[in-house]
Amino acid sequence: MGDSSAASGTSLNSSGRGAKAASSPAENYQLARRRTLQVVVSALLTESGFESAEKAAVETLTEMMQSYLTEIGRCAKTYCEHTARSVPTLSDTVVTLIEMGFNVDTLPVYAKRSQRMVITAPPVTNAPVTPKSLSAGQKRTHPSHIPGHFPEFPDPHTYIKTPTFREPVSDYQVVREKAATQRRDVERALTRFMAKTGETQSLFKDDISAFPLIAARPSTIPYLNALLPSELELQTLEETDSSEQDDQTDSENAAGNVIADDPSADKENSVLPPGGVVPSTKASEDNVIDNPYLRPVKKPKVRRKK
Repeated sequence: MGDSSAASGTSLNSSGRGAKAASSPAENYQLARRRTLQVVVSALLTESGFESAEKAAVETLTEMMQSYLTEIGRCAKTYCEHTARSVPTLSDTVVTLIEMGFNVDTLPVYAKRSQRMVITAPPVTNAPVTPKSLSAGQKRTHPSHIPGHFPEFPDPHTYIKTPTFREPVSDYQVVREKAATQRRDVERALTRFMAKTGETQSLFKDDISAFPLIAARPSTIPYLNALLPSELELQTLEETDSSEQDDQTDSENAAGNVIADDPSADKENSVLPPGGVVPSTKASEDNVIDNPYLRPVKKPKVRRKK
């Protein structure tokens, strides 16, 4: 190191100029601490008799000192927390140095050495301020049975129940508009899907992709749609058939009740129909035609105006 031509102060200045400027406050804070350690290492080298040092050597010694101090702080923090405390004391540091194999008795003699160099205090840099989150209300303080070094209680907003859903809209106009919008969107999406997957026709011969129309497919039996009843007609026919069956069942039940209540009726003289079989409701139900094409024509009921 003595043969190098770069002085320690020059190396520090060159390293400071060549270092990339930090952008965040945390990086500025770390860079200031690193530069302070470099000044301390340069002063120790000067006290030891070195007139110059290489930049790589200064960086290596700085890294070693930083690792040593970091280990001392970590061990002191561990001993402090082991005894249920939050702030390390001098005894924690002494125990840490003894654990790391350092002779504590040599510290007073080393502090009173004659060739000690005095380093000017570095400029005070404010620690990076962590932005506070949005607080609502006042935080709860620790009760008497909870030590003060324990973490604080979270914000009162943490315990507030915040619903994440909206109440359903019950306005008739809004509901109808929403239903109409959804129906229009579904029809539009279905039209686009059919236009992309099926055959299309264009309004303009020059540009086929503009305004595509779904190609009309001619039906093989064009009159089939006219013969097939619609859903509304089928529903009307079913309601009419069910009402007629109910009327027929009620009339048969009424006739049976009249025969059962007549005491003068003679069962022995009762005349059976030809064949000796009594008609049942099941036979009448079997005669109902389910095919809409074979059903008898029924005239619609005309309501007379009063």
